[in-house]
Amino acid sequence: MTEIAPLKALRYAAERFASDAPMLVAPPYDVIGDQDRADLEAASAENVVHLILPRGDGDAKYTDAGARFRAWEQSGIFQRDEEPAFYSYTQRFQPPGRPGAQLVVRRGFLALVRLAPFSERIVLPHERTLAGPKLDRLMLFRQCVANLSPGFMLYEDPTMSLDGVLDGAKEIARFTTHDGIEHVLGRISDEASMAQIAAQVRSSKLLIADGHHRYETAVAYRDEVRAAHGGTVDEAAESEYFMCFLANGADPGLLVFPTHRVVHALPSFDSEALLVKLSDYFEIKEFAGEPLRETIEARLRISPEIPTFVLYAAGFGTKVLRLRSTASLGDHPVMRHLPEPLRSTDVAVLHGAIFEHALGITKEAQAAKTNLKYVQAIDDGLLEVSRGKGQLFVAMNPTPVKTVRAVSESGEVMPQKSTYFYPKVLTGLAFHTLQPERRVHRIV
Repeated sequence: MTEIAPLKALRYAAERFASDAPMLVAPPYDVIGDQDRADLEAASAENVVHLILPRGDGDAKYTDAGARFRAWEQSGIFQRDEEPAFYSYTQRFQPPGRPGAQLVVRRGFLALVRLAPFSERIVLPHERTLAGPKLDRLMLFRQCVANLSPGFMLYEDPTMSLDGVLDGAKEIARFTTHDGIEHVLGRISDEASMAQIAAQVRSSKLLIADGHHRYETAVAYRDEVRAAHGGTVDEAAESEYFMCFLANGADPGLLVFPTHRVVHALPSFDSEALLVKLSDYFEIKEFAGEPLRETIEARLRISPEIPTFVLYAAGFGTKVLRLRSTASLGDHPVMRHLPEPLRSTDVAVLHGAIFEHALGITKEAQAAKTNLKYVQAIDDGLLEVSRGKGQLFVAMNPTPVKTVRAVSESGEVMPQKSTYFYPKVLTGLAFHTLQPERRVHRIV
């Protein structure tokens, strides 16, 4: 059974947040580039980036982040809510790269999720994780004794029964970030509404949309706290819960964008030989005209239900690959080892049939990103190849949410960067401390 609880959160002081929110918040740590980091640091000495991506060498940067976090709490930069609440969180935005498109609204709420290892099948992952990022986040958990960045999970509510409750939230902040996204934060604290929210989510398995490393780190930290207290702590201890943004998997504003791939640094790359290897399983068609984002997206949309890719390489131009209707992936040298329903997904076909089998990029090399670079924008991928920084650009369709859930519920996980839920959930809206002596407000 899934248990969620309201937050009794630390937050930026209300007056300060009301006037300066865009200068205090940041995207999740793992999507912040070097220039973004510098810009956020320059925006304010109290921007949350100073906590989630602290400067310094070795372990000292984590120690400094912990000291800064405590100092901000003690000085009143952060203040604790007096009563527990769920926080409605709505984002209004125009899809990037689509000027003039209708505004999209995505909404959900911030809550605490009771931690459970993946083996319990309450919280479901859909991607593999790496040891390095988890150790980095664990060091930050230990020093700050807090969950600084919310994860992002999907619950199931096909009848949209919680829409009315979320609409009734008391607005406490509204601001627009530099990317043009409007963010609205509201508060839900009456017991009846909180009970209704908890009851709806209770019957759902939660699917991680974003924040796999953070969630696994929270489980590891919980286990450390339990061990330090003789193996058990109170069921309501803060360290038993993870702060998360929960969204309805049926929300029409839930957008998943593709993450495209650039192949680079292969010892040898023969585009003609590649096409020969692929011809047994794919229909290969010439791409007429210049490879432009709009035309590539149009080609991909022709048959989104069938694994389809657009390939661009110097010397052989642009090709459209579409899995043959007669192709038997159960007989494929690589794909036959994958279980259903993973075998038929676009991302598994790309990594197995194209990268591993046709190009010889091993699973280990894929995980280490030895020969792969991930890009969100088609234009960026084309530019990498045209400038000689990439040998092959592969554009693909997004993975539908229902496919992600089907794979996860089957007990399987997908290759890295299988999904890109847009937009990202901001860090800095709330913080959840992990003191085992502090209790959360359980709704049971």
